[in-house]
Amino acid sequence: MTATPAWPPQSAPRLHVETQLGEGVVVPIDGNPAHYLISVMRVKMDDIVLLFDGRSGEWAARARDIRKRDLVLECVSQTKPPEHVPDFWLCCAPIKKGRIDLIAEKACELGVARLQPVLTRRAVVDKLNLDRLHSHLVEAAEQCGRTALPELTEMTKLDALLKGWSPDRHLFFADETGGAPLEATLRTHPGPAAFLVGPEGGFDPAERDAIRATPGAVPVSLGPRILRAETAAIAATAAWMTINGDWK
Repeated sequence: MTATPAWPPQSAPRLHVETQLGEGVVVPIDGNPAHYLISVMRVKMDDIVLLFDGRSGEWAARARDIRKRDLVLECVSQTKPPEHVPDFWLCCAPIKKGRIDLIAEKACELGVARLQPVLTRRAVVDKLNLDRLHSHLVEAAEQCGRTALPELTEMTKLDALLKGWSPDRHLFFADETGGAPLEATLRTHPGPAAFLVGPEGGFDPAERDAIRATPGAVPVSLGPRILRAETAAIAATAAWMTINGDWK
């Protein structure tokens, strides 16, 4: 007896698009995405490509009208519903290119709902290329099976972030001078949350005092060793997902 082929094909390439998807929707593809599908993945007529737009879930689309530099994809069926991730934000100080890119990539893979860059006094970087970070979020989402991208916000100063903070959202922050044990603290603080990670030099004393004075702020320890900023961001996110997120 012949086995029924997997649907959608497990080898189907996956692509983020801006067009809102739905049954019968036709999506023109050109530029780098078209080069990837045609020249790298060798997509042929009627092959399946998986599409997601961040709003409509994931859709299987058939390739048609393939030319040298562009093609058309037609949605035929929904393969995943719209994604619902835990209400968790990662707020992190800007760090050097490559390391901040890693944070963006892993934040997406781990299921972060919002990535919020925060400018602090000891940050050695004061500008970010949000287009580049968005590209890393797209690539990570295509790889890890997400159907929605994390919201990527403009960088804000720490004092502005704290001033507008809602006490209904826990603000965990990595306090290298001493904080509560992470696991026990996360277990006693469920609900909407954010984790604030400082730059490589940490928060200065005035910033630390301002954070502690913010309603909803919860200082925690990330262990006995000094962690790089990107390590702290990834570790804190994974811990929260394990205890209060969608890993449990």
